[in-house]
Amino acid sequence: MAKRLTYKSAGVDVDLKERLIPLFGKLARRTASARVIGGIGGFGALIGIGDAAKMRAPVLVAGADGVGTKLKIAFATGRHDTIGIDCVAMCVNDIVCHNARPLFFLDYIGAGQLDSGAALAIVKGVANGCQMAGMALVGGETAQLPGMYAAGEYDLAGFAVGIAEQAEIPNPAAMRAGDVLIGLSASGLHSNGYALARKALLEVGKLKLGKRIAELGCTLAEELLRPTKIYARLAIELFERFPIRGLANITGGGVIENLPRVMPPKLRAVIRRGAWPQPPIFALIARTGKIDQAEMDRAFNNGLGMIAVVPAEAADAVIRHSRLRRQHAYAIGEVKRGRRGVTFV
Repeated sequence: MAKRLTYKSAGVDVDLKERLIPLFGKLARRTASARVIGGIGGFGALIGIGDAAKMRAPVLVAGADGVGTKLKIAFATGRHDTIGIDCVAMCVNDIVCHNARPLFFLDYIGAGQLDSGAALAIVKGVANGCQMAGMALVGGETAQLPGMYAAGEYDLAGFAVGIAEQAEIPNPAAMRAGDVLIGLSASGLHSNGYALARKALLEVGKLKLGKRIAELGCTLAEELLRPTKIYARLAIELFERFPIRGLANITGGGVIENLPRVMPPKLRAVIRRGAWPQPPIFALIARTGKIDQAEMDRAFNNGLGMIAVVPAEAADAVIRHSRLRRQHAYAIGEVKRGRRGVTFV
């Protein structure tokens, strides 16, 4: 007699997923706020936005992103405990550029065969990231998709929602020639440029992930898995205390692509190379892969996680406040008249 097919024999372990949901819920409760009416377990998360009643023209600000091929490093090392922080950071660092206060976050994990240990580590990282950002983890989806992913691999994406007062959203028209560019340091590569970084370091350079690299002060794997910095709490404070005319998240495409997104058509950013220290991973990638500076500028943040545009008279105060919050900040250039874009000098 032929063996009867079951969902589990087809590659989907429903029982495992059901066992994981209460554990995910326990992790999410650490991030809950008074806004959360109903979180993990229902068909949809329920979030109150009583904040809106105190605002003249509330605007919801939403962002979605993934971690990209940084996941390949997690697969190769079996370390999944920080990749969730990256997922939160990639989403929340975008929405706070609009002076949005983060409200809630949802994640999506797609895997061929669900590994409970990896899934719990991922969601624990997501919860940690949400706590850093001051937002609630309210739900998500863990999908088992047999045949879609190689063994031991998964995809991870996230969705962040915040709220902003419409009149307080930065307007590029407020920017002026003479405004100062304040660079906020990155923790490292963050979650961008990993296709090029892996090509340079692992394929061309033949470096091993477990090898300790003297100039990095850690193993290559530890450096490449260093979590993306979350700027949400600092960004909220800066917008509350200072006249921030623009805030750019330096993500995929580097400074060249991201800073112009917050600038008006007839102003140009002029940035002084050497005005901020670069983490040594960037020099290692450039040297090992024989990558020219223009290509590094297009692929990586080169040590700048965020750039704020402020009036010249506020620049020193913004830098001091950032440093008081243990965030390195530097005056890296200024805004000048010219076609929108970036010039390095």
